[in-house]
Amino acid sequence: MKWAKWLGGLFAAVMVALTLSACAPTEHKEGTGGYIDDTVITTKVKSQLLGDEALKHANQISVETFKGRVQLSGFVSSPQMAARAVSVARGVNGVKSVINNMQIR
Repeated sequence: MKWAKWLGGLFAAVMVALTLSACAPTEHKEGTGGYIDDTVITTKVKSQLLGDEALKHANQISVETFKGRVQLSGFVSSPQMAARAVSVARGVNGVKSVINNMQIR
């Protein structure tokens, strides 16, 4: 009977450990908390871009965030508009770096 309880406890501990390790972040995969943080950063960057007067008509800018690194892609009408979008994104709290993949149209 002692062995059955001991094996049951060991099995439960192993299952909990495996379950928790599946949620752990890796270099190429975010954990749940990191995903939520990046979603908040993406929303803040999009909001700032839409609210900026100089970028009023730049609605073709896509924003993606991974571990605090923001990637801007899409189309803008001038290099100045692209630089402004990068500057606005850098000013958002939580942004670690900005990657500019925007194209001039």
